[in-house]
Amino acid sequence: MIKTVFRRKIYDEMLDWKERRSDKYALLIKGARRVGKSTIAEEFARKNFRSYILIDFAHTSREIMELFDDTYNLDFFFLQLQQLTGVRLYKNESVIIFDEVQLLPRARQAIKYLVADGRYKYIETGSLLSIRKNTKDILIPSEEHRISMYPMDFEEFLWAIGDDITADTISLLLKKRRAAGNSLHRNLMRIFRLYMLIGGMPQAIETYLEHNNLQVVDEIKREIVDLYEEDFTKIDGTGLAGDIYDSIPASLTGNASRYMLSNARGGIRTEQVRELIPDILSSYTVNIAYHANNPGAGMLLEKDAGRYKLFTSDVGLFVTLAFKDKRYTDNIIYNKLLSDKLEANLGYVYENVVAQMLTAKGNHLFYYTMESGTSNHLYEIDFILSSGNKINPVEVKSGNYRNHKSLDAFCDKYSSRIKNKYIVHTKDYKWENGIHHLPVYMVPFEQFGQEIW
Repeated sequence: MIKTVFRRKIYDEMLDWKERRSDKYALLIKGARRVGKSTIAEEFARKNFRSYILIDFAHTSREIMELFDDTYNLDFFFLQLQQLTGVRLYKNESVIIFDEVQLLPRARQAIKYLVADGRYKYIETGSLLSIRKNTKDILIPSEEHRISMYPMDFEEFLWAIGDDITADTISLLLKKRRAAGNSLHRNLMRIFRLYMLIGGMPQAIETYLEHNNLQVVDEIKREIVDLYEEDFTKIDGTGLAGDIYDSIPASLTGNASRYMLSNARGGIRTEQVRELIPDILSSYTVNIAYHANNPGAGMLLEKDAGRYKLFTSDVGLFVTLAFKDKRYTDNIIYNKLLSDKLEANLGYVYENVVAQMLTAKGNHLFYYTMESGTSNHLYEIDFILSSGNKINPVEVKSGNYRNHKSLDAFCDKYSSRIKNKYIVHTKDYKWENGIHHLPVYMVPFEQFGQEIW
């Protein structure tokens, strides 16, 4: 079966590396399993080099693996590599791909010397790159230009399904700060809801295009979730890392002001989870928003490492994960989203997809809570984005809402720090009382860090 190669935005970053950095740096593509790293690396090599060798360290011969035991004599190393793969390498015109390089740490260490040799270019792909077992006893090369690959965003999804019009339409509406109108808005929301159900994993999108059946798509997504949970055992043999991932939907559902450890496993100490979080984040399966104790330009320096919210990196996997213990036919999110009848208590799906879209745009995520004056109730701003020396508060609303008290209270308290105010919702665009009400499908196209007017 021929693998579908979808158009991806990261391709332009790879071209930039080839033109400006490949003489001194290998390209390291970091991302979750099944996100499309290997596919895009091979497609790029095929189109931009005279020849290439792809070494998949998850599935290669013992003879090739043993080549990395001794890379002192590179002439002999390259001679053997060409002989074993049957591929001829050309000086300055060939690239060697180290796929899933975390599986052979000494191959990653060799990058320093291979790049210095200068004969060929190098692309590495990997996940779980920074966990202890994948860095132990090796010198991490500084000769790596590192870029991150995320699940396909909404615009890439549109390209994949053959829609070359919708993205331009949304961009134009956003540029003009105009509402779409009832009919067009309903159509745009329908397409976006489909994206939420399928998600941005290439295999899920390919399955949808082939079968036009969400139950078959859900089966593929369950396989990916199972794969991730197997990977979590490499981070933590006790299974706690997997429990943390599984409980993300439950934690968001509870409207808690932070990730609740009790949703993962009872009796767990904060310190145990805090030690695992960096390794879980290195898998790229999870996005994190830290509580901003002092909302402002320096939030990254003052983040509260012990107070955070977790989101899955892909909204399609989130939908599947939320009902993983039930059959597809019992997953009410599919039916509710398709029919546009998602109740408020399922609004956490929108919060997760907004976190995903903001992360893909390069934002560090922060949120904020403050006392409302009413017992047992907090005002909460879902996301705070830095913009120069100012901040942009973002509140996510999934259904009909009558007020935005949290946003108003926050902006009153930090009025001198506010640049632009946003409500992301499921309704059409409007500008009202100094607030941009963005339909959720506009989020990937909004430049939150730039001047609007």
